[in-house]
Amino acid sequence: MNKKTVKDIDLKGKKVLIRCDFNVPMDENQNITDNTRIVAALPTIKYLLENNCAVIACSHLGRPKGEFKPEFSLKPVAKELSKLLGTEVIMANDVIGEDAKAKAQALQGGQIMLLENVRFHKEETENDPNFAKELASMAEIYVNDAFGAAHRAHSSTAGVAEFLPAVSGFLIEKELQFLGHAISNPERPFVAILGGAKVSDKIGVIDSLLEKVDTLIIGGGMAYTFFKAQGYEVGNSICELDKLDLAKELMKKAEEKGVKFMLPVDTKVGKEYKPDTESKTVRYDEIPAEWEGFDIGEETIKLYEEELKKAKTIVWNGPLGLFEFDQFAIGTNKIAEVLAQASATTIIGGGDSAAAVKKIGLEDKMTHISTGGGASLEFLEGKKLPGIECLLDK
Repeated sequence: MNKKTVKDIDLKGKKVLIRCDFNVPMDENQNITDNTRIVAALPTIKYLLENNCAVIACSHLGRPKGEFKPEFSLKPVAKELSKLLGTEVIMANDVIGEDAKAKAQALQGGQIMLLENVRFHKEETENDPNFAKELASMAEIYVNDAFGAAHRAHSSTAGVAEFLPAVSGFLIEKELQFLGHAISNPERPFVAILGGAKVSDKIGVIDSLLEKVDTLIIGGGMAYTFFKAQGYEVGNSICELDKLDLAKELMKKAEEKGVKFMLPVDTKVGKEYKPDTESKTVRYDEIPAEWEGFDIGEETIKLYEEELKKAKTIVWNGPLGLFEFDQFAIGTNKIAEVLAQASATTIIGGGDSAAAVKKIGLEDKMTHISTGGGASLEFLEGKKLPGIECLLDK
């Protein structure tokens, strides 16, 4: 982490624009159903308020596609944030309009306001310099603490850094510490578990991790593309036929690098895509024609467990089965339990794997759960993240 953080700069009494990731799930009545991302932003916000900063927070929520839509308003977030901070969060009715600017100007040290959803302006996602300049004009310092959006080059994540001194908050610092350490200097054996539906989503990550890990464990829908690449029948299982050559190349690369490449030895298959479908466990090379693979089988769980018990560093991204349906969540849940009991450093790469771990209440047992699925994937892939590149170097 060679980027400056809020602790490396004199903030006292300054107006600070902080980009948070308040992209939280809500029900149809605008009630927040999971406030994890708001809670994750608290340490930095509290630190700024304690330093008598006037804090102007901003975030996106959902994909309103550049126009005002009431269901994407950040008003419920302001309410929740007020509750968590125990102090009023002033809500602006716009982003760079008259209301926001007047409230920003009147804001005193120790006070906090929240701008409306930055994605109500199409200029946000276009990283429009004029929009970024207007945003920046309200503050003297920019703090990025939105790791979940750090892989996007948008006005509020990167553009504003052209106009203000830019540093990271504690959340981004923590993310880079854990993910960065795992990649550059892991305690070995270093094992990565990759799940999820498609190989295409993870090509870059698999390729990059094969340079770094001792063992690569594959689960989820993408396993069937690897089976098919070896000439096995996969029934109706999800399979990317245009990625078979690539799957072969990745397996060959693993062999050349001396990386243990583990695929399921058995799989739980179902008749159709529904929660109560008829199911059974079969060997990986005996998937029946009309059936679909939905989870890793018992033998695979045992095999993966043995491998994980030897590990000193474990990175996990993507569920190992259709965890939304209870009967196909067993593989994902069992592996989560193994990680929860492991003495290794365990890092969960956001997204669905984080959701799965939270669903069974094991989040406190992991060393680190990333707040950004896409961002953590790109980071593991070795890509430069615009929201971090733009920050001042130490």
